[in-house]
Amino acid sequence: MGSFFKKCACGRPARCPHNYTVRYRDLSGRQREESGYATQQTARDRLVHLYTTKCNAPAALLEERRRLARMTFAEYAEYWRTRQRHLVDYSTGRKHRSHLTAHLYPELGEHRMESISPMITERFITGMERRNIQPGTQRNVYGLLRAVLLDAVRKGAIATDPTLGIKTRDYLPPRSIIPTVEYATAAARTADFQLGLMITMMRGCGLRNGEARAVNVNNVISDDVYRVTCQIHHNTYRPAPLKHRRPGEFRDVPLPRSVKEAIERFEQRHGTTDEGYLLRGPNGYFTYRIESTRAAKLHTVLPPPDGMTLSGYRDLFASVCLEHGIPITDVSEWLGHRKIETTYRAYRHVMPGSLARARQALDHTLAT
Repeated sequence: MGSFFKKCACGRPARCPHNYTVRYRDLSGRQREESGYATQQTARDRLVHLYTTKCNAPAALLEERRRLARMTFAEYAEYWRTRQRHLVDYSTGRKHRSHLTAHLYPELGEHRMESISPMITERFITGMERRNIQPGTQRNVYGLLRAVLLDAVRKGAIATDPTLGIKTRDYLPPRSIIPTVEYATAAARTADFQLGLMITMMRGCGLRNGEARAVNVNNVISDDVYRVTCQIHHNTYRPAPLKHRRPGEFRDVPLPRSVKEAIERFEQRHGTTDEGYLLRGPNGYFTYRIESTRAAKLHTVLPPPDGMTLSGYRDLFASVCLEHGIPITDVSEWLGHRKIETTYRAYRHVMPGSLARARQALDHTLAT
């Protein structure tokens, strides 16, 4: 059934204050140890519980757990990926594949699941730090590793969580470089006519790059609302579901009058596709490759602030809304963030007015 003992060197272990350790074989047949039992009785009770669980487990379940435990990490990770039906976003699936093949498989791919321990996980994290992997990539790779290992724990392939007690470095994304309104206006006027409309949609409605590439006259559902329904994906160059959304889901965003007029002017001068898309390329859609080429030409003529990317125009939309007192919950929804913490972390620095208003309110209230 198992055994219990103390690892201390005390002369009279039955009376010393150290905790007991239990040793047993898990459902996969591998020897395990657990410590932290204050008395002999609690150690015995734990062994009895483990033995009863083992005896009552169906033979088919035991065999399945043994099979999963003998899998390599690469085999189990592929088995895990086939069950992630909720990952409808194309980018997420591609990033998982990239992190697995570039970082996880070379280091852990041949390890059997039953052999992975906190020490091996810690060694992997240390290796990423030693190779100077970018902090954001380290966070994403470890998040993927942890998801696979916790799934293995739930399935019984691993007896104890290999991530217990492991601390990773805190990651703070770099602060967004936000252009001025004057620069954004000049960029929209100076850019190629298609890139100019894309910039207008990003700074006026807060669209992501791919969403702005998919600007569509049919999405203007009223004089002041634009419905974001899809994006032109940067890898497939085809319409795809929105980030963090399932096919058919959408979000409504404010439509400034100037942006609506820009859409109408573009339609009158250049027309649309049969599907209503305004921006077009040689293969039908305005793709990431076209966007990046024309953005490079624009920034040669009109140099942007140091460190600014094209998504800075979307950041301008968020900063203008927040600086004018729009609730961050609304802004987060318009931006399409999955969690409001993402919005707060990215744009907290453009909300200094809230602190000043709070101080003034408190001064007024407490002085009365």
